[in-house]
Amino acid sequence: MTSSSLIKSFERVKEDNRAALLTYTVGGDPDKKTSLNIFKSIAESGADIIECGLGHGANIGDGGAIQDSTYRALSGGIKTDDIFEIIEDFKKDYETDVIIMTYQNKIMAYGEEDFIKKCTSSKVSGIICVDWPWPLNLDFAKKCKENSIVFIQLLCPTTNEDRLKNILNDAHEVVYYISMLSTTGQKLKVSSDEIKKRFNLIKKISPDKKCIIGFGITADTINDFKDTDACVVGSALCKEITRSIDEELNPATNVGNMVSDLKQKLSS
Repeated sequence: MTSSSLIKSFERVKEDNRAALLTYTVGGDPDKKTSLNIFKSIAESGADIIECGLGHGANIGDGGAIQDSTYRALSGGIKTDDIFEIIEDFKKDYETDVIIMTYQNKIMAYGEEDFIKKCTSSKVSGIICVDWPWPLNLDFAKKCKENSIVFIQLLCPTTNEDRLKNILNDAHEVVYYISMLSTTGQKLKVSSDEIKKRFNLIKKISPDKKCIIGFGITADTINDFKDTDACVVGSALCKEITRSIDEELNPATNVGNMVSDLKQKLSS
C-alpha cells in the first residue's frame, strides 16, 4: 500500500456521503495473535483505515485506556519488529490501510531510514508522530514522501492561523486535527460545532488536504462528524479490549461489534 491507496480510501467514503472511520488500538495488545485477530475483526466490521499504536513507555499524549493497552503490550514483551510483523501478516489478506501512530523516540531508536524501510516492506500507508512537531519533522517527512508514505502533520486548537497555513503548505495529503487540549479518551471539552468550525477553517485554507479529527470521539458523538473527512475512535476500543480480557471474553469479537456500531452511526 502507498500514499495513493490512503487517498483512495478517503475518496471511496465520499461516494457514500460520510466520513472515513478510523480505529486505534495498540499493536500487540494483549499479544501478537490477539492483536492480529483484532485488526482482522476491525477490517471485517467496516473500518476504513486502521491506526496501529506503537507502544511507548512514556506515552504522554494518551489517556488511561490507551496507557493500559500500552502497558499490557510492553509487559508482554512486544517490540517494534513484532508490531511490523502483525501489520505485515494482516496486509497479506486485507487491503485496509494501516497508519502507525507513535512517538519520536521510537523512530529515532530504530533509525529513521530503517523505520521507513520497515514501514514500506510491511505496507504501512502513513505515520503519525505525536511529539515531533512541524517544522522539526520536515526532514523525516520528506524521507517518508520519497518512499510513498504519508507523514501526517498534527494541528490543534491553539495553532494560530499563520502557523496553520504554514503547516498545511508543507503537509502531505492528510493532516490530523486534535479536537481539544487534553489526552486521548477524555470527554469532549468543546462542542462538536466548535470542532467542525475549526475543521472548516482547515479545509478553507487547504481544501485538497484530508483532515482526520481525533481525541474524544465516541459512539455518542461520532454522528456529529459524518460530514467531515474522517474521525478516529481509539480509547473506547481499548477500554473494550480491557473489559473483554477482565471478563474472559473474546476481544476481537467485541471490538468488531463496537466498530460495526460506530460505522452504522457514522453512516446514518
